[in-house]
Amino acid sequence: MASMDDIGYSPPAAMPDYLIRHATLRQLQVFEAIYRLGSFTRAAEELYLTQPTVSMQIRKLTDVLGLALFEQVGRKVVPTEAGVELYDACRKMFETFANLEMKIADLKGLRKGHLRISTVTTAKYLVPELLGEFSRMYPGVDLALKVTNRHKIIERMHNNEDDLYIMGQVPEDEIDVDAYVFSPNPLVVMASRDHPLVGKKNIPLEKIAAEPNIVREPGSGVRDMVFRTFAAKNLRPNIKMELGSNEAIKHAVASGMGLSVLSLYTLSLEGTDGPVAVLDVEGFPILRNWHLTYPRGKELSLVAKAFLDFAVEYEPNFRARMQEMWPALKPAIENEKKSGKKKKRGKK
Repeated sequence: MASMDDIGYSPPAAMPDYLIRHATLRQLQVFEAIYRLGSFTRAAEELYLTQPTVSMQIRKLTDVLGLALFEQVGRKVVPTEAGVELYDACRKMFETFANLEMKIADLKGLRKGHLRISTVTTAKYLVPELLGEFSRMYPGVDLALKVTNRHKIIERMHNNEDDLYIMGQVPEDEIDVDAYVFSPNPLVVMASRDHPLVGKKNIPLEKIAAEPNIVREPGSGVRDMVFRTFAAKNLRPNIKMELGSNEAIKHAVASGMGLSVLSLYTLSLEGTDGPVAVLDVEGFPILRNWHLTYPRGKELSLVAKAFLDFAVEYEPNFRARMQEMWPALKPAIENEKKSGKKKKRGKK
């Protein structure tokens, strides 16, 4: 057995005796949730507590420390300097407890824990499959999935609200991150099945720009990519409509209201032979990838690490699915694969 010196034993005099006797883990959990979410109300909702209970726990913790942890600035709850220091300690402590819980579960032959993931809207077509397969391997893991747009994902990343984030476009200019590819994400031009351009070969991008176009709302990563693609050719798309969901756009396209650039994954259920057709357009498909990301320097829990490894290893399944759905995509994906793109990306 290892000696106390080998495992970094701390004598009783070095232990945080005052906090151990006067503060509780529940109080620290409530504090961490308020800090991370920026709201007493949202913390109460997440922890299934009443707001008076949350306020009472913070008052007790404030009395223990003898310093204010938050201050009210307008309608915002802002942490004090003491609050920032306490949050840093809480985060490290809770990560240690989470890993300990996982290790104990492993010793019992189980795998338990919690995993919080935020994903951009379009990825909702593939993430359930990934989570389903992961849950079959680790049935003891509790999963929470938040679906929102790119702007909100980056905001949540800054606030450290989740374990992992799923995005098509890595936000390298907005936050320092590590990112891992786990699936191809081809963007294609879609039209109604009876559109006159269906079946045409190598359609010029100028012709697509002139057609009525339907795009996602501001803040969408796909929207940003569409505008950059047209701008690279000194073109401006003829925007007829902006819609806030891919399903609404697909219905609009199917009804003949215009063309749209979307991820091929949005056709996962109906396939490419349904009411929405994929056009053969020069420069398309735009081959992007889905990434699992997290802020650089963040220490992942054992559950998050297990999911990250699982997702990266699952990539060939998604690639095969895309090629099966649209065989014309296979040469482009194979060329990208041969080009040797890195599986891990991040800001240097």
